[in-house]
Amino acid sequence: MLLEALIGILIFSVGILAMVGMQAAAFSASADAKNRADAAAFANQIISDIWMGVDRSSDANLITSLNNFQLNTGGSDCAFSGGMADGTNTVLAGWVSAVTNTSTGLLGATATMQQVLVSTSSADFNRVTVTVCWQTPQDTRSRKHQVISYVF
Repeated sequence: MLLEALIGILIFSVGILAMVGMQAAAFSASADAKNRADAAAFANQIISDIWMGVDRSSDANLITSLNNFQLNTGGSDCAFSGGMADGTNTVLAGWVSAVTNTSTGLLGATATMQQVLVSTSSADFNRVTVTVCWQTPQDTRSRKHQVISYVF
């Protein structure tokens, strides 16, 4: 009878441990989903700001104002370099600040992990590529979300 009780306690303990493991996996998946949704929202925010902020009075002004939104055009794979093309672009600076904010931004995001590329060649039709990267403490490498839009 004592042996049966011990076996019952062992089975119960294994079940509880499995439930704790499942809860941890669910929490991790939920946090990952939130980070991905936040990254998509930040990418959509800067695309909207670019759409609203460009000067469409002429084709030349459109190209110039689009190029002023470029950020970190060098580097690769979430280790970008170059800074802002226009250091006075407050919209872009505010966006980088929002993404990298430690309390409301993406976890582990830095300014050099974000990129906005603009291609104004006639073949690319004013293509804007936004790459938002972040890295949580348990990640071994950066995660990224990329959005491509065309501004007319």
